[in-house]
Amino acid sequence: MVRTQLLVVGGGPAGLCGAIEASKRGVETLIVDEGVELGGQLVKQTHKFFGHEGFYASVRGFEIAKKLKDQLNEHVKIMLQTTVTGIYEDVVVLYDRQNDVTLEVQADYILLATGASERFIQFENNHLPGVYGAGAVQTLMNQFMVLPGKRFLMVGSGNIGLIVSYQLLQAGAEVAAIVEIADKVGGYDVHLRKVKRFGIPILLRHTIKKALGQERVTGAVVVQVDENFQPIEGTEKEFAVDAICIATGLVPSVELAAMANVKIEYVPELGGFVPYRDQNMRTNVEHVFIAGDLAGIEEATTAMIEGRIAGLTIAQLIKEIDLSKEIESLQNELIEFRSGPFSEKVRRGLAKFFPQRVVEYSREPQTDTGPIGKLRPVIECYENIPCNPCQTSCPTGAIEVPKNINSLPRIDYEKCTGCGICVSKCPGLAIFMVQENVEPGFDLVIVPYEMLPLPEKGERVIALDRDGKYVCEAQVIKIVRFPHKTNLVHLKVPAGFAAQVRNFRVKQQENVFVCKCEEVTLEEIEKAIDLGFTDYEELRRYLRVGMGMCGGRTCRASVLSILSRRLGKSPEELLKGHFRPPVMPTKFESILRGESNEN
Repeated sequence: MVRTQLLVVGGGPAGLCGAIEASKRGVETLIVDEGVELGGQLVKQTHKFFGHEGFYASVRGFEIAKKLKDQLNEHVKIMLQTTVTGIYEDVVVLYDRQNDVTLEVQADYILLATGASERFIQFENNHLPGVYGAGAVQTLMNQFMVLPGKRFLMVGSGNIGLIVSYQLLQAGAEVAAIVEIADKVGGYDVHLRKVKRFGIPILLRHTIKKALGQERVTGAVVVQVDENFQPIEGTEKEFAVDAICIATGLVPSVELAAMANVKIEYVPELGGFVPYRDQNMRTNVEHVFIAGDLAGIEEATTAMIEGRIAGLTIAQLIKEIDLSKEIESLQNELIEFRSGPFSEKVRRGLAKFFPQRVVEYSREPQTDTGPIGKLRPVIECYENIPCNPCQTSCPTGAIEVPKNINSLPRIDYEKCTGCGICVSKCPGLAIFMVQENVEPGFDLVIVPYEMLPLPEKGERVIALDRDGKYVCEAQVIKIVRFPHKTNLVHLKVPAGFAAQVRNFRVKQQENVFVCKCEEVTLEEIEKAIDLGFTDYEELRRYLRVGMGMCGGRTCRASVLSILSRRLGKSPEELLKGHFRPPVMPTKFESILRGESNEN
């Protein structure tokens, strides 16, 4: 029998924060977690968090996990790879997987922070190897460094689907498309923009119909849906992928709460069945508290705040000390975080338990992009999300997020010195630096870049727009590296393109052939287009592309595709020439011999 004042079930952000606050006040605490390390979902989150610096804004998730673990003290005991198998009236039963034994725990108070499980959808062949939940992909990729596929179809465009898509790109995988059954993307606009800059197509009003393959995934069929979300026959599209990633939401893990006789209610706005709780995270069972995704599907930041409120309330009860001011301050933090439009659904759900209120925020985006010719930041953050690192990181106070952190940021360009710190700190990679006429005929664009390998100074790259489409050729003139891995790449672009360029890709190697007969490379074709050869027939004459043994059968479509992408025109507009005989090279000797035979 193990005895403790507080048993925390789940060592994720909510459980850790609850344990930190309680143990700070001397409460003997036992954390039980199924994982191989503490941190829960944080250990596989490689992106920077939103919010404010008090709750680790602009810090990557796995680094937050380390910071939280460092705050645990001697009053905390930890049991990893251990599952709570049941909660009874007088005892909690654990199963220690490492030692293959069961244990009994008696606790004065229990904080349940069991999180959530992934919500899966039904489609044909969803049992095939290669169909994963987004959380499983993140675990394999970011925690155990295993990439479970090379080319993915992402199903679901909430924050998880968008974040995992971006992380797959960072890991070197391809994302063929993001499929969303609704008529709009579910996640933050800044997350959407991050993946669109790499050209990933977003298919709204589509869902997956079928996974292709016999022993593993070799492809997927998606289909358009009507206003009732029913498949529309004849709209199927097929993708060649070797992995399908499902990111269609989370479901609170309520099993242990129900065993503890906590009242379970169905609140769709919070993720489905959730336990009842009050503003202090206390359930209808006096000694049982909850926090995090178990209490309703939200952000990790709100999970940390809820965990702290629960820990403080429990410490107040056990130690008989007044912590009401600290609790009230955290409750006000939650109100501010939940005041934005993205939390409207959560507020509706929580209103079924206790009254909700909001604080006002600024909805007006800044239209002024600053004085032409000055090196300056341009903020492309147009959604009211809880975030303000741009403001707190600015050394001159040039950026303001008025009223509260759900407001849109504003720049005072008279105060701005063009240091670029805000660009590297923005969790949404939504800030860029621009300067027109940095030298005759050229503009400067500075983009935040989190991919590897980094280009070299002086390297020529392909500049892309907000949708990942070709804009122009650019040259890397400088790279500023930051310890938090959001590096700033300085691109010199032709004059007039500073407002368009928002990303880049490294040029293909010279041995990437488009016309194999005449050994014409992709780089040679792109250089020719830059020189003004924008017509298929002109390219043929200039490079001899399509004049080899195959007569263009192999390369014609590829060349037209390159021209189409670069010029924004359809292949039909570009192929204006005539097909002339011979359709394959024919020797003059053969022609002469044929004429002699006729005579």
